[in-house]
Order: sequence, then structure tokens, then C-alpha cells
Amino acid sequence: MRILWVKLGGLWPLTAGGRLRSFHIVSELSRRHSVTVLTTHGPGEDSRAQAAHLPGCHEVVSVPFAIPKRTSLRFALALGRSWLSALPVDVSKFRVPALADEIRRRLAAREADLCVADFLSATVNVPRDCPVPVVLFAHNVEHMIWKRLSETERRPWRRLPLTLEWRKMRRYEGRACARAALTIAVSEADRALLSAHAPGARLSSIPTGVDTRYFTPNGSPGRAAALVFTGSMDWHPNEDAALYFLDAILPRIRREVPDASFSVVGRNPTPRLLAAAAAAHVRVTGTVDDVRPYIAEAAVYVVPLRIGGGTRLKIFEALAMGKAVVSTTVGAEGLPLVSDRHFIRADDPASFAEAVHCLLRDPARRRSLGLAGRQLVEARYSWPHVAREFEARCLELVGR
Repeated sequence: MRILWVKLGGLWPLTAGGRLRSFHIVSELSRRHSVTVLTTHGPGEDSRAQAAHLPGCHEVVSVPFAIPKRTSLRFALALGRSWLSALPVDVSKFRVPALADEIRRRLAAREADLCVADFLSATVNVPRDCPVPVVLFAHNVEHMIWKRLSETERRPWRRLPLTLEWRKMRRYEGRACARAALTIAVSEADRALLSAHAPGARLSSIPTGVDTRYFTPNGSPGRAAALVFTGSMDWHPNEDAALYFLDAILPRIRREVPDASFSVVGRNPTPRLLAAAAAAHVRVTGTVDDVRPYIAEAAVYVVPLRIGGGTRLKIFEALAMGKAVVSTTVGAEGLPLVSDRHFIRADDPASFAEAVHCLLRDPARRRSLGLAGRQLVEARYSWPHVAREFEARCLELVGR
């Protein structure tokens, strides 16, 4: 099978959940199929590094493209185009003419049996009259992210454009699913939600995976009162989660466990987060080469997400390292986890703080949860297993 894989923003380095999922699936597929990756790289990024880390691919082609910043003229132009069209701004801003031209050229030369549009943002560059089946790989239900953003926004002048955006995103997402030959979601819950807005569309789902050889328990129980949260801090749902924890949950924990520490680990923390962390005497690392030492030193891994879509790889990484996890429903959404067996679910500040406090006081309970989580991901959710499921859906589509 010859696969043309289209993704905005590259697959390397592995600094975000979407990159991780795509990278590991592409790596596995390239062992058995001819995979050509068409992607983009930003200023200062080494486009050659992607090819070096995907040696099994037939070809990796990257064109320069910088995602417009909210304060830039390019973003203002994308916003203006969005207001005058049916496209949501978070799709419109990802138009890359050079990438679209490269896709058309290769499709016209009949270089592919299948085209994968990786994330909804890629679809704006894939021609509607694509001569081969298109698979939309939906890592998130994008409109739900924007809907939850609008629901948590307290300022009316900010809430209105967010409301308009999520409604436009819902319409576009439904049409994109309907146009695709197949949409692959990352959980059965996401598949059902997308199906509700794209009646008649062909949809399937695969589970989230984790590198169980890379993320392993190191035998350390962690520091007695150490908490950690990991993720890209330039992704608003992660920043919101960290700020929510600092403001509403951590003070409650410290009333019971005064020496409780908290580490926020991930790239590009905003000035707002840095200021809030400094006031709360909390460590914010910024970009790190390896998250494992920070997860290993924690007694409890927390996922206080209120906004999001898709599934969170971060929970599987923590479970693979044998850590006890406390998460909101949104944080664990779409994952095959049972509360009180694999993690503790808590959805308000008081219950979240109580769950963390109880675990900090109960090492045996932490070990029990960590062991159950490790056994679950090791048995069913390694990346080779997930990639095989993705591969099977694609083979069905091309009739092989």
C-alpha cells in the first residue's frame, strides 16, 4: 500500500501528544508499506531531523510554514477570511499553498493508493476531488475543544467569538467526515460524537497507545508529597488545567499536606502561568529532554483538565510508569479506564484535592493503582498493536 501522509507541523521532535501518536503509527506502517510524509516546519526547526527519525519512510518532504500568531497580521487576515467564509479560523489559518501544490502534484502522478489527512487542519490542503480514498485521522473532536473553551470563558466579549468558532467548527468537521472515505477517531466516544454530526459518514476508531518500552516503572515510589502534571503549556487546555489546579485545588491539598510540591512540566509556559506558579511556589520546567524523571519522582500524577478533545496520551505514559493518577472526567475521556481500579476520577476542586490527599497518605493504594494501570497498557495498548488496527482499517478501504 502506498500512503501519502499529510500533517501540518511535523512529526518530530516528540513534544506533543498528536506528534507522538502520528510518529509511532507512521513508524510502524513504514515497516510494511511505502509511506510518503508531506509536512511543514517552522522557523528554526530542522526539517531534516524528521526524515532522520523516520528512516523507514519512502520519503519525508517538509515545506516551511509558521502557524500565524494571534497578534500577527497573518492571523488577522486568516480571521478575516474566516468571517467571510464557512471555514473556522482554526482551519483557515492552516492553508499552505506550497503544501497543497505538492499534494496535488503527487496525486496527479498517481504516487499513492491512499491519502491520510492527519488532524482536521490538514483537510484544507487536500483537494476535494482527490483521486484516491482520503482517511481523516481525527485525534480530537475539534469543535468540542472550542465549545468547552467558550463554556469556561467568563468574559462575554471573548465568549461570543468562541461560540461562533465552535459552531462553525462543528459544521466544517461534520462535512469533512462526510467527504472522507473513512474517518478514524481515537476513541469510541469520539467516533460516536463525530457520527452524530456527520450522519451517513463512515467512521471507525482505534485506541490510544503508549511506548511501553520507553515508559517503564523505575522502582521508585516517588517523593512522599510530590505531584506532577505534564504537557505542552502553549496548548490552552493544558495551561487552563495548570492554572485551575494552582488556584482551586493545590491550596486545599496544602491545608492537609503543607509540604506538597507541584511540578508543571512542558514546553513554552506562558507569562501568566509562570507568574501564578511563582506566587504558589511551584516549579515550572519549560521544555525538557525527557519527562520520565519528573514523572518518576512524583507520588501522584494529576490531570486537572477542563477543556479538551480526543484522548490524553499523558495518562497512559503515567500509567506505563506505574504511577497513581487522579484525573477529571475530561482528562480521562475516551480512555478504557475504570475509576478506582486504574485511576481516581474527581471533577470538582474539593473531591480532587481529597483524592490526592488520600493517595499521598496511602502508599499501598498508590502502588495498587499504578500496578493495575501498567498491566492494562502493557497488555493492550502498545504502539505496534495500535498501528496494526490503523493499518487494518486502511487495507479494508483500498480492498487489500
